[in-house]
Amino acid sequence: MEATEEAETKGSASPPPPDSKTAAVVEAEGDVDERDRYSREIKAGLHPLKHKFVFWYTRRTPGVRSQTSYEDNIKKIVEISTVEGFWVCYCHLARPSSLPSPTDIHLFKEGIRPLWEDAANCNGGKWILRFKKIVSGRFWEDLVLALVGDQLDYGDDVCGAVLSIRFNEDIVSVWNRSASDHKAVMALRDSIKRHLKLPHSYLMEYKAHDASLRDNSSYRNTWLRG
Repeated sequence: MEATEEAETKGSASPPPPDSKTAAVVEAEGDVDERDRYSREIKAGLHPLKHKFVFWYTRRTPGVRSQTSYEDNIKKIVEISTVEGFWVCYCHLARPSSLPSPTDIHLFKEGIRPLWEDAANCNGGKWILRFKKIVSGRFWEDLVLALVGDQLDYGDDVCGAVLSIRFNEDIVSVWNRSASDHKAVMALRDSIKRHLKLPHSYLMEYKAHDASLRDNSSYRNTWLRG
């Protein structure tokens, strides 16, 4: 893998998680907000997504070590909450084939930052798929549609997805909340293969985020799980 990948620093230390009582209050308030959003968007004649999503963008200069943290380099592009809003935004985004290397495009549920240390990600991991650059755009688009359409199995366990534009290949990864839930992890793998119409023999790699924190790498030292 390129040296730029191995030098990634995924953010700074996260604040301690809230206690269970505070978390329950926040979750309840969030449910009310979501119901209000659904109501407003339906009254407006729109088609609300089950989850709101945010597109993010990261661009680094090859061979240059920046003092700026990875977290500070992540730029929010746009928030989407309806089918109509998604297509308006997506049609104006640059295609993967036109993006320079190294570049990362992130699509995550609202409230989840594309960082290993985020509270929703810290106990999870990611499935990794490597594609030739000529076909990566099609697979990325199929995955994005499955994600915003809530079509993946164990969808509530999915945090988001990343497209990593690299020199010799492009890498797509799907992040989930719990690396220790073997059933959910393997079901997500099968669902990804099914929606992307990948052959059963296609080998996908999995890596827990705590392992990435230890070796400071997104895509090295992965677990091959078929």
